[in-house]
Amino acid sequence: MNLIVGLTLTLAAGIAAGNCMLPMKFSRGWRWENTWLVFSLVSLVALPWGIAAVFTGHLAEIYGSMTAADWLAPFLFGAGWGVAQVLFGLSIARLGLALGCAIIVGLGSLFGTLVPLFFQNREVLGTGRGAVILCGLAVMVAGIVVLARAGGQRESGQMRHGGSAYAAALLMAVVCGLMAPMVNYAFAFGQSIAARAVALDVPATRAGYAIWPVALAGGLIPNLAYSAYLLWRNRTWGAFGGGWAHDGGLAAAMGVLWMGAMAIYGVATVYLGALGTSLGWGLLQIFNIMAANLSGLVTGEWKTAPAHALRTLYAGLALLTAATVILAAANR
Repeated sequence: MNLIVGLTLTLAAGIAAGNCMLPMKFSRGWRWENTWLVFSLVSLVALPWGIAAVFTGHLAEIYGSMTAADWLAPFLFGAGWGVAQVLFGLSIARLGLALGCAIIVGLGSLFGTLVPLFFQNREVLGTGRGAVILCGLAVMVAGIVVLARAGGQRESGQMRHGGSAYAAALLMAVVCGLMAPMVNYAFAFGQSIAARAVALDVPATRAGYAIWPVALAGGLIPNLAYSAYLLWRNRTWGAFGGGWAHDGGLAAAMGVLWMGAMAIYGVATVYLGALGTSLGWGLLQIFNIMAANLSGLVTGEWKTAPAHALRTLYAGLALLTAATVILAAANR
């Protein structure tokens, strides 16, 4: 029963995460940096603190009892994830969506699953269950690569680079892929915060909410800095003079979807058991990618795609479905 609840919650989190950038498509007067600044404040400040205050309580007691070590790991991992957020946009601009996503999402999914598993449950890796997990991860990465190929077939006139510029862009994407799962590391290695909440009689399903304000405070700094830099460089501060009802609402909706996904994922890890922060991350990425691609189909992104690109897309989705079944079986 716990597995079913955990999978259902992870699916809900993946759907929310996969669609969190969708409202940006309907922005009118705001530029990217205007939207991103409001999105960051909502998703990384207002909601994490609000959710933690409402659903855990005892925040003063929890944080007051923490040591420097309790703060350090989730904060620094959160900051690393924030840098990855900035690098993601730069990598996609230089490599194109297909290749950039293949490198970043592939590495992020793989390491985001393996690192918590290795440090917290490494004894599993030498067992039959560990072999099933590795098989599921291989199928997952294959599915991501196939979906990236489908995106490449759909797109035309992708930007090409040669020589040192292209090598630098590839290196940037690799670094981004390695840092992207740090938001999961922040949650996985911030469990001492959740343990302190449980000791104050906070239910285990809510205790994880106390981790997010600490972890996402680290991620806030790079996101705010980059948004402010773009606002200054592009002289787009003036766009904040209007459009709050429409564009501001869309930016806030993005924040609700993203932080909602993280909050639901945190609860799902409890139901998924000891491997929740490793296998749960892999499943979250699968559902995230599937939801984003299916939303793309519904909103017409693939309307003019050639037939062979659609066949590749369906093959990638089939591989991710198979990976879901394998990873779910490994978590039983």
